Amino acid sequence: MSGDVKKVVLAYSGGLDTSVILRWLGDTYGCEVVTFTADIGQGEELEPARERAESLGIREIFVEDLREEFVRDYVFPMFRANALYEGTYLLGTAIARPLIAKRQIEIADAVGADAVAHGATGKGNDQVRFELAYHALNPAITIIAPWREWDLDSRTKLIEYAEKHGIPTPKDSRGEPPYSTDANVLHISYEGKALEDPWVEPDESLFQRTVAPEDAPDSPTYLEIGFDTGDPVAVDGERLSPAALLERLNDVAGANGVGRVDMVENRFVGMKARGVYETPGGTVLLAARRAMESITLDRGAQHLKDEVMPRYAEMVYNGFWFSPEREMLQAAIDQTQANVTGTVRVKLYKGNVTVVGRKAPNSLYDQETATFEADSVYDQRDAEGFIKLNALRLRLGRKSRD
Repeated sequence: MSGDVKKVVLAYSGGLDTSVILRWLGDTYGCEVVTFTADIGQGEELEPARERAESLGIREIFVEDLREEFVRDYVFPMFRANALYEGTYLLGTAIARPLIAKRQIEIADAVGADAVAHGATGKGNDQVRFELAYHALNPAITIIAPWREWDLDSRTKLIEYAEKHGIPTPKDSRGEPPYSTDANVLHISYEGKALEDPWVEPDESLFQRTVAPEDAPDSPTYLEIGFDTGDPVAVDGERLSPAALLERLNDVAGANGVGRVDMVENRFVGMKARGVYETPGGTVLLAARRAMESITLDRGAQHLKDEVMPRYAEMVYNGFWFSPEREMLQAAIDQTQANVTGTVRVKLYKGNVTVVGRKAPNSLYDQETATFEADSVYDQRDAEGFIKLNALRLRLGRKSRD
């Protein structure tokens, strides 16, 4: 085994699991390890990850700020589809994996590595997402998934391994954590352990980005979100970069208790799992984007987008970001966004997002046609023939049964 892999790029968080993996890779494969740590807005200082990798003898260490690329090239394209998995989940974890995998492959190519490794378990979705991306981007790369190979199948064994090999153990690693978590600029997810019983309400102390709706301000907050060809570009008239815009919405929406989800979802690997998510800015963006499309998209295009959305969301959830079918749908979706430009006004109040205004330079909403007052552009008598033609098959069907 040791002769098969010479150099591996590890997706490295700096935590206990990936620090153990770092040493285990060298011991098991006898290979050189390169670490890659991505800043995608998880809200943590990443220099400790660099320092920990250095203390473990790693010579090539990559720590990169990918926040803008993440939001611009992954989150915003996904939001153009108004993607929701199983009608609820805004795909915050799923959409981050393709970018991390892509950079791993690029770094592997740059440093001459012949393998990549990740710290995802053999029970979850992330192993699939990482590895489908690896296969799509470099079919020749060797993939190492330690959780499917080693016998370190408990927290206790991980800590024992770390102590045996002089790996620094974070102070909170000795106690059993109440749940596992994953964070980026779009969301924070919580799952496992204390959350495994779907009947038990999560403790309020779990939430990090949102206040409890009942503790949110007693007066509403209004926001105006500006869109340009399908993507949000401004908040209250101030143009912001993609990541800065999402961070601004996270702050304001979170302060109003917006963006909590508690769901039981169907994992790609076959089991059901309970997840709790905080996606404050994304929740606002979804409502605002749909409102923007409501006055700028033709009915047929709008309805077809809604029909393909569940399939698109499933592709992202299951890890097929780099698949031909996702790219095909993305091209079709993006083509619809040329006139999705304008401003949406939303009201945030105690966990709720309400659209209260929308306007667009190329709006398809015609007040003269839609009005219930007298007008000269719509002949109501035309509706009779329209209804009769649409009723023809219904009448013939009833006649055949009589």
